Amino acid sequence: MSDQLKHECGIAMIRLLKPLEYYQEKYGSWRYGIQKLYLLMEKQHNRGQEGAGAVGLKLDMPPGNTYIHRERSCSDQPIKDVFDGVYSELAAAEAKNPEKFNDPAWAKANLPFAGELYLGHLRYGTFGRNSIDFVHPVMRENNWKSRNLVLAGNFNLTNVDELFNLLVGLGQCPKNYTDTVTILEKVGHYLDEENQMLFRQYKNDGLSNQEISPQIERNIDIKQVLSNASRDWDGGYAIAGLFGHGDSFAMRDPWGIRPAFYYHDDEIVVVASERPVIQTALNVKADTIKEIDPGNALIIRKNGDVAEVPVRVAQKRRSCSFERIYFSRGSDKDIYKERKKLGQLLTPAILESVGHDMKNTVFSFIPNTAETSFYGMMEGVRHHLTEQKKQQIHDLNGNWTEEKLQEIISVEPRVEKIAIKDAKMRTFISNDEGRDDLVGHVYDVTYGIVKNKEDNLVVIDDSIVRGTTLKQSILRILDRLHPKKIVIVSSAPQIRYPDCYGIDMTRMGEFIAFNAAIAMLKEQGLESIIDETYKKCKAQENLPKEEVVNYVKEIYKPFTAEAISDKIAVLLTPEVMDAEVKIVYQTIENLHIACPDNTGDWYFTGNYPTPGGNKVVNTSFINYCEGNDKRSY
Repeated sequence: MSDQLKHECGIAMIRLLKPLEYYQEKYGSWRYGIQKLYLLMEKQHNRGQEGAGAVGLKLDMPPGNTYIHRERSCSDQPIKDVFDGVYSELAAAEAKNPEKFNDPAWAKANLPFAGELYLGHLRYGTFGRNSIDFVHPVMRENNWKSRNLVLAGNFNLTNVDELFNLLVGLGQCPKNYTDTVTILEKVGHYLDEENQMLFRQYKNDGLSNQEISPQIERNIDIKQVLSNASRDWDGGYAIAGLFGHGDSFAMRDPWGIRPAFYYHDDEIVVVASERPVIQTALNVKADTIKEIDPGNALIIRKNGDVAEVPVRVAQKRRSCSFERIYFSRGSDKDIYKERKKLGQLLTPAILESVGHDMKNTVFSFIPNTAETSFYGMMEGVRHHLTEQKKQQIHDLNGNWTEEKLQEIISVEPRVEKIAIKDAKMRTFISNDEGRDDLVGHVYDVTYGIVKNKEDNLVVIDDSIVRGTTLKQSILRILDRLHPKKIVIVSSAPQIRYPDCYGIDMTRMGEFIAFNAAIAMLKEQGLESIIDETYKKCKAQENLPKEEVVNYVKEIYKPFTAEAISDKIAVLLTPEVMDAEVKIVYQTIENLHIACPDNTGDWYFTGNYPTPGGNKVVNTSFINYCEGNDKRSY
């Protein structure tokens, strides 16, 4: 994506099911678990670069010993910083006690992160506060092991205001007005209740306090704790957690908006936000990795029992398609196929945009994340050419010559590497004109492969959200090649509505599709639609989220998708531009063909899976009309 967006976070959890001695003997190191956690986090660095954290937990530690260790960072290289911190302590211990360091029993008794349970997190801050206080994993500490709670998640809740008030109603005084604190305290509250209920039960049975603690640890109903805590959550979430005594879990929202996968054998349980990172870290096949079903939790008991159980009633699956188009790792077999299909399905519209002139059209892609959809696009173009060649040969009706046949079969699509992003330009010049000039040099282009004023240049991107980079940089750069026409292709449909489930897209005025529709309404004397939509949104501003309707859809109703695309091209074309600019977007219908099992399309259609989504888009439009730049949730 040429427009960079902040994205949801990544989680990684590891539970070793054997004693540390087992891994020392089989793999040559008791550090097997922490090494795999590092690999899982590094392979998911695409999911968060504003912060990282890791927690290690030791099972069955006697009183007086630290059994939970945490390392967090919000530096420029947070993963490296976290594991530098972990390994520096281990290196110091090895230097001081070389003869004991490789003894798993000694290590567990004396060294941090020498344990059986690990939780890691990668953060993109949707609220823009890059403080260590907001870096996961977050903790709720207590002297009773079974009341200790550690959480890390990829989530965003739309109804933090409601949940905050619920906590206050419980008698709590939350220290921050965020969904992280809300989730931590909600789970913590019901964990406390479960502990207290079991304590009273065993006390009535005549057990001493010391006898009660291990009984509580063995019999906590984790499913019930999670079910009670998540009852009022509205949003997308994949959350992993540890309890101090050694139970752990990973749970997913009822719509499957946010992803979560796991692998389980007799040695290890691994949870991650993406499937291929588990494949890479453990060298296992894709079909051995399972997806946590929507509304379910994977629960790993201290004794090693593993079960996936329902904690919320599953809803119609609405996994985020935009995540699959751009954010997820393209090495996942399904995502790779989906991205190729998205490119392939665009072929008819692309060929129409260049008048089917294959001899005078060059195909390329920007940025590198669009490469897979580019391959699909070229498969579609080559298929079209093959069918065209067959028809041309058939039309010769046997009256062919070697020269004519050679002319027909030699036509191939012209594929070139047009743009190269070779440096991260720092726009330190404060003057706007100077900044624009720097932005215009983010990419280098390959000269001499586009025929001046003759060739069309087709460039595919995975999505066009704001269009800022297109206008300020990419189109200007491509125009230096002097093509007759530039066609920018988006493998995603027009992004018209804000997200509220983890991706940092909350302001209506940032979407080029929305700005195009507003401009067309004004140009065609239809400004009353803007006013009426604002009044309807304002009238339901204080309604419960369940009663809010997405009236913002009415902004787009008067226009076809093609008309809006054409207006977007006008808005994004720089003032000084020789080439004609055309923009081609994916259709909603083709999106669902390419991603049939992941139908979350609210960015494009405004059809939110949860009631809170309508509340967010309502607020976002009101903010736009009132000139308010604050977030809509």
